[in-house]
Amino acid sequence: MALEQTIIEEWERVRAPSAPELAEVKLKLKETALLVLDIQNNNCNEDRRLRCLKRLHHVQLILEKARNSEMLIIYSLTSAASKNDIRREIFPKKDEVIIKSGVDKFYNTELENILKNNKIKTVIIVGTSANGAVLHTTTGAAARGLETIVPVDAISSTYPYEEQYAVWHLMNAPGTRRRVTLTKASMINFV
Repeated sequence: MALEQTIIEEWERVRAPSAPELAEVKLKLKETALLVLDIQNNNCNEDRRLRCLKRLHHVQLILEKARNSEMLIIYSLTSAASKNDIRREIFPKKDEVIIKSGVDKFYNTELENILKNNKIKTVIIVGTSANGAVLHTTTGAAARGLETIVPVDAISSTYPYEEQYAVWHLMNAPGTRRRVTLTKASMINFV
């Protein structure tokens, strides 16, 4: 019991690190894809994840830029969801791909092959469940050698701490820290 109490006391003294710097990014259209992760009616709503609703306009901004640039856009769904579960504000167009998986959208999907076949070198990752789908898919992308752009105002979770942790992890973990760039929706430019 004493060890458990010591651990809890140590945790209570932990202070959050400083916010990371955000970078302006310029992306090559032909080499970049947008991944829109798990933004569904059942998890992006006032009752379950209000933070997702409040950030939806940032996702829309990036999605609009991507569509206007004719960028490859790939949506993901949770394992039990269907296309009709995607929020109407960001609903996919007919030519936009949809995959289904758990938290790592590379696992048991065609995502890696789709990206390779389109000669994609960089992915922009937006979506909800920052500590789930965003964290694990970004890690999967980095492990495959992809540069990854994460606009922090276009990811969400239930609580701010979950978002903060996911971003901290991406910027500090050995597998991701050299391949992830943090930015905001308004700081993404296409060339």
